[in-house]
Amino acid sequence: MRIVVIAVGRLKQGPERELAERYRERFDDLGRKLGFRGLDLHELPESRARDAATRISEEAAAIAALIPGRSVLVCLDERGQNIDSASLAAQIGRWRDEGVPAAVFVIGGADGLSPELRRRAKLGVAFGAATWPHQIVRVLLFEQIYRTATILAGHPYHRA
Repeated sequence: MRIVVIAVGRLKQGPERELAERYRERFDDLGRKLGFRGLDLHELPESRARDAATRISEEAAAIAALIPGRSVLVCLDERGQNIDSASLAAQIGRWRDEGVPAAVFVIGGADGLSPELRRRAKLGVAFGAATWPHQIVRVLLFEQIYRTATILAGHPYHRA
């Protein structure tokens, strides 16, 4: 199974990008041994439309165009579940074992995700009740994806 992250906005060079890349590399190394075919990142430009509804719509269309067929969609959204790491790992492991070709995680733009994308998602995930900058959300997501691999592998990184 391939893990795909679609993010509206680009990370500039700096500590957030370096940390995200570190977790991505760690996942790639461990994930291959667990039946994962890599962690792909698609960065989309933020819409320049004047109003929020149009920005959300334009970004949703760009996101939808990148979602592979038969994949499961996971939206990072403040209205999502506050799911613990072990439960997220178990869900991703089930999808892998069921032969799902890709799990697609979506990080929306500053205005959020469209209702259509949220409805289409198999899972909505929130990293707590706080509002986080998109750069931090990406680092948190990559860390959780790496943590998922360590949990599935029985690696001591995750100490619950």
